[in-house]
Amino acid sequence: MNTITNKFHKTNDFNEIVLERRSVKVYDPEVKISREEMTEILAEASRAPSAINLQPWRFLVIDSAEGKEKLAPLASFNQTQALTSSAVIAVFYDANNIEYMDEIFGKAVELGYMPQDVMDTQVQQVKPYYANMAASDLRDINLIDSSLVAMQLMLVARAHGYDTNPMAGYAKDQIAEAFGLDKDRFQPVMLISIGKAAKEGYPSYRLPVETTTTWA
Repeated sequence: MNTITNKFHKTNDFNEIVLERRSVKVYDPEVKISREEMTEILAEASRAPSAINLQPWRFLVIDSAEGKEKLAPLASFNQTQALTSSAVIAVFYDANNIEYMDEIFGKAVELGYMPQDVMDTQVQQVKPYYANMAASDLRDINLIDSSLVAMQLMLVARAHGYDTNPMAGYAKDQIAEAFGLDKDRFQPVMLISIGKAAKEGYPSYRLPVETTTTWA
């Protein structure tokens, strides 16, 4: 199989990226995304918003034949996407992401994004706040941040000329351990298949703003 990275239509057109995005179920299995380009896609997706910039999201990129064979029985409702896509990106959140706070804030100071005194104040306030937070509240924050990065990842992929599909139908209690991750630390959020559509996704009806919106 040939590795194809820049063959497809890249775009910065907002309407094309957002309004024409579709959830694709069947991909061209001949299309591979290089790890160099995948790294670029993940870096761009990681510019998503994050509470206190703690960036709890973690990515497992399953792009090898062996990895897909391991994933397939765990994604019983989404095997076509898993087996034909260029890769499946498992999005997790890191329950211990507070461990990276000093690195994140320290680098922000080094780069001139944050004054040292602001860092010192925030670290003093945030660490005990997170340490005393109820597990359910911490989970909610991490799920929100990881969902934001997942949506941004799908839009970035489309800008790179690829198609995606978010998937919730998989063995959430097994996937971390199956790939050698600490299942208590790394909590699954969703799977995202990525590649080039062999069959275009269908348009879907969206409720009108009048139904979904209340003005106050």
